[in-house]
Amino acid sequence: MHVLITGTSSGIGKGTAEYFLRKSHTVYGFDKKESAITHENYIHYCLDIKKEASYPKLPAVNILINNAGVQNEDDIDVNLKGTIAITEHYGIQPDIQSIIMIGSASGHTGSEFPAYAASKGGVLAYTKNVAMRVAAYQATCNSLDFGGVMTELNKPVMEDEKLWNQIMDLTPLKRWMTVEEAAEWIYFMAVKNRFCSGQNILIDGLEAGNCNFIWPDE
Repeated sequence: MHVLITGTSSGIGKGTAEYFLRKSHTVYGFDKKESAITHENYIHYCLDIKKEASYPKLPAVNILINNAGVQNEDDIDVNLKGTIAITEHYGIQPDIQSIIMIGSASGHTGSEFPAYAASKGGVLAYTKNVAMRVAAYQATCNSLDFGGVMTELNKPVMEDEKLWNQIMDLTPLKRWMTVEEAAEWIYFMAVKNRFCSGQNILIDGLEAGNCNFIWPDE
């Protein structure tokens, strides 16, 4: 199948592209940075997803994975508007089988930076909008809303023992997800799943569900 993944030069995007390549799919990668993948079935495009005029003409995309994202002044323009632009351009068409949005636990909890949380909340709502429209093609659309993932982006807290211990105190499973685990989730929901659609799936090690029941001792 023809698979389009945004944000493939590092982190979850790179790991997911490599996973799909191991499964013998053809992968097109979009990123502002140069390619970090060398494979005969991988085609890389250096572009900014905010700029629709730069979008290349591709064969009909069967699987679209909206992974590109930032945590800066461009949160809304990249994470939300860029995701919408890519999806409308490549995803809403008869050959599509699956669209995966990489959301965030922040879209459920409102944590992290204000604009970032708002951008991911928008992605969660947009997922449901797209799912209703691509159902006409027997296609699915879901968001995978990860909590902590062991990526380069998270090194500031991963490498700070005090901050890391604080995070682990909030995470019942006492660990974060690996990039490989994220790629496995994405592959399953994009390729294996054919009936679950329009869902915002929170995968955060139970961090958002961490609560303590307060009651007098017996």
